[in-house]
Amino acid sequence: MSYATKEALYRACVTSPERDGNVMLIKSFRYYNIKVPAGYLTNGANIPRIFWSIIPPFSPQLLPAVIVHDYLCDQEAYDLADKAFERLLRDLEVAVWKRVVMVCAVKWYHRIRYGVKQKC
Repeated sequence: MSYATKEALYRACVTSPERDGNVMLIKSFRYYNIKVPAGYLTNGANIPRIFWSIIPPFSPQLLPAVIVHDYLCDQEAYDLADKAFERLLRDLEVAVWKRVVMVCAVKWYHRIRYGVKQKC
């Protein structure tokens, strides 16, 4: 499913903050052929606290992309996760510089944490 506007993406991604610092998806969220089930929990973007003023981990602007990316990573579909993440950031009209930084950061994280080699 594609969305006509970034506002439609935001409305489709309904979350609730949890006591443990996670965010729970209230209703299932679909992005093209990717369906994240209701009840899915994420800790938001794994961004070092020093960078939170530039890229907040629970920013509403980024949350749809973060949720899809985290869900696909939990399924160990890292390549698809990164492609969907980049596409969602573009669809959400995230600034190009921020999109490039975030996409490179997740690819480097996957390389360091899981040994997945991808070009930035």
